[in-house]
Amino acid sequence: MSDGYRSPIAAGPQPRWYGSNLVAVPALQLASTAFNAQPLPLGIKGTRDAHPALFARLEAAPDLLAARDTFVHYMDDAFGLHKPTPSSAPPAGDARRWRSSWRKLLQGWGMDANGPAGAVVKGWVESRFGLAPTFHKAPLRHYPSAAWVAYIEEKNASRYHNNHIHQQFDVLYEFCQLSLRRFGSPAKGDTPQHARLWRGSNRCEEQLVAGRLTNHRCTMQLNNIVSMSLCAQDASCFGDWVLQVQVPLCKLLVYPGLLPGQVLQGEQEVLALGGHYEVEASDVVL
Repeated sequence: MSDGYRSPIAAGPQPRWYGSNLVAVPALQLASTAFNAQPLPLGIKGTRDAHPALFARLEAAPDLLAARDTFVHYMDDAFGLHKPTPSSAPPAGDARRWRSSWRKLLQGWGMDANGPAGAVVKGWVESRFGLAPTFHKAPLRHYPSAAWVAYIEEKNASRYHNNHIHQQFDVLYEFCQLSLRRFGSPAKGDTPQHARLWRGSNRCEEQLVAGRLTNHRCTMQLNNIVSMSLCAQDASCFGDWVLQVQVPLCKLLVYPGLLPGQVLQGEQEVLALGGHYEVEASDVVL
């Protein structure tokens, strides 16, 4: 199927464009169905070099439980995420430092992917992978527009940008990729490089790139980062259409079991980079 790319200034209801990135794969290629079919390893430039002690310990971890404990303790120390006690509380002027953390941002996404936390996560994907979002509260089509201005204001708001939140997510992504390589994916995929995931959606028609939903196989443009599920039954709770997708493991940011405690709303929720995907669409879950 054709990817159906259009330039930012081309006529049409949903122009698409891509930016520079830090993963050494052009964003246009990263967003394509061709990349999904034959993915390449991805790494955010400079992240592992900036945290060599962490990744040395992660490589030596005997299992995922030990690896995630190492990750959490390192992040607490490196980014000052320990919950302050009365005797160790920061000065009043430094109190904002405790507000921004990878965990709180993910929890904010889980509550509302179209809220301020969701805008910051989408902005991180833009910055690191060059994939522009296609939806935040409203379709992000022509720029400038009221929808784009609202998204930009939220993604740059200081509420989440007072403690190197993008760098925290860089480390989270690299931790996820290392864990997938060492301990495997919890999802069932057709190849060692893919996870078979499902997504429920009510806005399928505006995401179509090629094919038709009624034919049950088509190409769709998913937002630059999306929530997916490990099973079709869970995905069916979030839309009338259920999309089955083969997602490259290198496009995963969070998967069930990677992190301790309640991070996302759903126990089977996966966060994955978007772009063009060939999907199997069904309006009935068997």
